Amino acid sequence: MKRALIIGNSGGIGSAVEADLSRRGVDVTGLSRSGDGLDVTDEASVERALGALEGTYDLIFVATGALEIDGAEPEKALSALTPKALMNQFALNAVGPAMVVKHSTRLLPRRERAVLAVLSARVGSIGDNGLGGWYSYRTAKAAVNQLVHGAAVELARTHKALACVCLHPGTVATDFTAKYAGRHPTVTPEHAAERLVDLIEGLTPEQTGGFYDYAGKVIPW
Repeated sequence: MKRALIIGNSGGIGSAVEADLSRRGVDVTGLSRSGDGLDVTDEASVERALGALEGTYDLIFVATGALEIDGAEPEKALSALTPKALMNQFALNAVGPAMVVKHSTRLLPRRERAVLAVLSARVGSIGDNGLGGWYSYRTAKAAVNQLVHGAAVELARTHKALACVCLHPGTVATDFTAKYAGRHPTVTPEHAAERLVDLIEGLTPEQTGGFYDYAGKVIPW
């Protein structure tokens, strides 16, 4: 990789991935809400921010997202589910990345190898859901998986060397997960970033449209 674009580079994983790529000699451009006023839930904001960029990037990494929005915690039961929580989760964790993908495709090389990676989460897997709960977050992540998979199918027609994928970073010790990690083993953002970048460097066009964990293992839809 020579040139990377990170959307959400102010967050725990995004900033760590930016640092890891920089250590590897990659020229990194980062955009975020706090640093650049980028609001991924507002298409005009996404179009404006990405429209100001020039050239191509052989990695576009979307690291935006949130587990809690406006104080709404992951639901333990259907009785806690509200339309507002569902809509907020969908807007940030599904619509946001979809708008980034929509407006960043012009920044991808058409013939050279490239990766378009969107952070997802294992809890967005329908096939792997044996616990229930967390309705809003799970649903939004399942939705972004479908959006990215559909984009991979379309982009494969015009970008033959592209891997367009969803990635699960593991349980990372950030403010994002502090209240919910429980007994799950966690890794530092730095370790998570190193694993993700190693994975990204090895992705091939044949893997486009897939959903992978940090070790490159396929996660069921």
